[in-house]
Formats: sequence, C-alpha cells, structure tokens
Amino acid sequence: MNITIRQAQPADAEAAAPLLIEANGDITKRMTGETDWTKVEQALQVLFQREDNLHSYRYTYVAEIDGSIAGIMALYPGDIEEELDQNLNRWLSEKGASNPAVDPEALPGELYIDAICVDPAFRNKGIGTQLFRYAEEIAQQTGFTKLALNVEIEKEPAIRLYKRLGYEIASPWTIIGEPFHHMIKIV
Repeated sequence: MNITIRQAQPADAEAAAPLLIEANGDITKRMTGETDWTKVEQALQVLFQREDNLHSYRYTYVAEIDGSIAGIMALYPGDIEEELDQNLNRWLSEKGASNPAVDPEALPGELYIDAICVDPAFRNKGIGTQLFRYAEEIAQQTGFTKLALNVEIEKEPAIRLYKRLGYEIASPWTIIGEPFHHMIKIV
C-alpha cells in the first residue's frame, strides 16, 4: 500500500467536504451558516474551492491510496487566522447567516492543525500518523517551531493519542462556548 500526501486541489472538494464534516461535527454548521447536512456539505465544497478561508484547498493536504482520497489534514499558520476568519465572517454575513462570528483557534507563531480525518474505509493503516508527520515536515520547512491543535476535553482517547505523538496540553481554550485543550508540540 502506497500512501501519497499532497497539497489539495479545488477538484478534491467533493471528497474533502464529508471528511471535514466528520472531523468538525456540528461546528461545520456554524462555519457554513447551514443547518441541513446536505447544504452544509455543499457549502463546505464552495469554501474548499475558494482561496480566502481556513477551509480552502490552499490549507488542506490529502492522503491518497491508489488515486483515492483516504484522508485530509487542514493546516495553516496561526498568524493568518484572523484575516481568513474575517473573510469567512464576510461570506457568512453575505449569506445572511444568523451567527457569523467565528472563534479563533490558533495563536500567532503556531502552525495549526485544524482537522485530520481518515476515511472510515482506510482507517487503521497509519494514515493519520503519516499526516501528523507530514505536518511536522511542513513546520520544519516553513520555519515553525510549534505545531498546535485543539481537542475537546472529554475526548480522552484523542488526548492520549496526541500525547503519544508528543503534544502537551498548553492551555484551556473555548470554541463556540465549549471547553477544549490547546495542545502544542515543539518541532
């Protein structure tokens, strides 16, 4: 089995959107201003194909096996989050979304892992671990010394996994009123 990780392309939107939904759950409703899951997926595809937001192909990497997208990773510098969030807020306002506010998730100086999700058909093949390693490579290539992510405080198995990968809880965090741990890894 040969796993290839590459920069996403706009044409990957259809395969990436369901994985973004799985990774982010109900938060995707807020990110898209939609409540119906079909419309959430369609709106994520639109956002993915644009270049001006955190869920753009520009900040997404895909893991492929034999030409099929097996997993995704959304990754961006914390330094640009505010500008990209403003673009998303503007897009949501133009759509007439009732609550266009988006909570910050990263800090300046961090390379932030927004989402990693492996398609259920490809799980338990080490793809998630390879995506985390790829994030470390990108951090080193781009001069970042910190990788960061947020995890819901009740997701103990995920917290244990991130700790095994070298991440440590750095501070409490809140996203859409819910408590998270902000975890970092020095690379």
